[in-house]
Amino acid sequence: MIGTDLTVILPELVLALYAMAALLWGAFRGKDAEAPLLFWLTPLVMAGLGLWIALEPQATASAFHGGFVSDTFARFSKVVVLFSAAVVLLMSADYLKRNKLLQFEFPILIALSVTGMMMMISAGDLMSLYMGLELQSLALYVIAAFRRDSARSTEAGLKYFVLGALSSGILLYGASLIYGYAGTTSFAGILAAAKGEAHLSLGLLIGLVFMIVGMAFKVSSVPFHMWTPDVYEGSPTPVTAFFATAPKVAAMAMIARLLFDAFGTATGDWTQIIALLSFLSMVLGAFAGIGQKDIKRLMAYSSIGHMGYAFLGLTAGTAAGVQATLIYMVVYVTMNVGVFAFILNMERDGQPVTEISALNMYSEVEPLRAAALMVLMFSLAGVPPLVGFFAKLFVIQAALNAGWVWLSVAAMLASVVAAYYYLRIIYLMYFGEKQAPLDGSMPAIHWAALMVAAFFMLAGVVSMFGVDTWAGAAAASLLN
Repeated sequence: MIGTDLTVILPELVLALYAMAALLWGAFRGKDAEAPLLFWLTPLVMAGLGLWIALEPQATASAFHGGFVSDTFARFSKVVVLFSAAVVLLMSADYLKRNKLLQFEFPILIALSVTGMMMMISAGDLMSLYMGLELQSLALYVIAAFRRDSARSTEAGLKYFVLGALSSGILLYGASLIYGYAGTTSFAGILAAAKGEAHLSLGLLIGLVFMIVGMAFKVSSVPFHMWTPDVYEGSPTPVTAFFATAPKVAAMAMIARLLFDAFGTATGDWTQIIALLSFLSMVLGAFAGIGQKDIKRLMAYSSIGHMGYAFLGLTAGTAAGVQATLIYMVVYVTMNVGVFAFILNMERDGQPVTEISALNMYSEVEPLRAAALMVLMFSLAGVPPLVGFFAKLFVIQAALNAGWVWLSVAAMLASVVAAYYYLRIIYLMYFGEKQAPLDGSMPAIHWAALMVAAFFMLAGVVSMFGVDTWAGAAAASLLN
């Protein structure tokens, strides 16, 4: 029995063992002398695991009495998490080296965090869900405050830790209520306990609300978003890039797993909660981003708004809605990887610059990079015919088909408002006032990430490169 269980969790086991081996090796070999090698080796391990998972047989398997589930939905989400984390880690090395932050612990913490994310995605039990969530969170608390000589970075880490601990407590309280009323912690057992009822019992419903609150914190959903702008701005830029990509996918997959695997028969109860989170996130993300002058804070509010659109797909409570959410997350992560590849190289006289005004007339200095960033900004705004437009169209369509007309209209209006701050960046790059230009150097990996992301936003219109088909299969496996 244990052999079968270990086979199912082998990718997670390999990454966890690699992280522990790398930690011991770095400590005994002289710490930061081994950092450059780990910054290359860790992404290679992650990418290798991503390929392994993608090429696995498509059968559904479970381990530890249903506490861990490996299905098409889990594989899809894990591949996105692994590849996005690998790319962000590769992009981080040059920035951290320039700013004297190249330490061997960084890639190890990322690897441990990704291990927790993979556990969250495959959780089939409240216990395994919490284990994965805490493994991810503890590593993220540390890297948020990675720049120890910076008051802003330390403040970001402290805010994230305090509010993260609060959200974990709320989630645990909800889990305890669900256990008390369902008599089990397994998702299958909770589903069985809720079956045959038109609505959840009051105890189960309150427990679910508390759990959704705890998980909404992880995706920066309003009104649990208060940490996001400060942490995005205060953390080192590679950490911000990581926060904006892999953890968002893992948390959204975890929420979908809990809602459909444990409460799939009571969609009428929880879709109202998700709809409210979606509406508030889209509206606040659209309006609060307008006055931002720092590009990292702007991307924080952009992230809040985009998580509202991802929730819009889940609000539908259907396979089409889950498929739309998965496609949206892939497109969102790709856009953010490209944008942060650019932000990582915003420097003047060798010093990092994050003011949006620094992009004035950037198109005259680097026309190709400005054009790539313009494509990504148009896509983030949802301007047709770029892939970002179709990602929004899919989630709005799913919500409309499920009867959420008012929410779909709100999504379209919020998208129009949010377009202002994306278009403002484009305006400054092409029509702003002339000023001292930003430094022109850009490492090859950053240039490639920026260009590939922009290319995907253009070429993906013709073909989503199979993402839509795989997302459909993933959604079907979750709802079956």
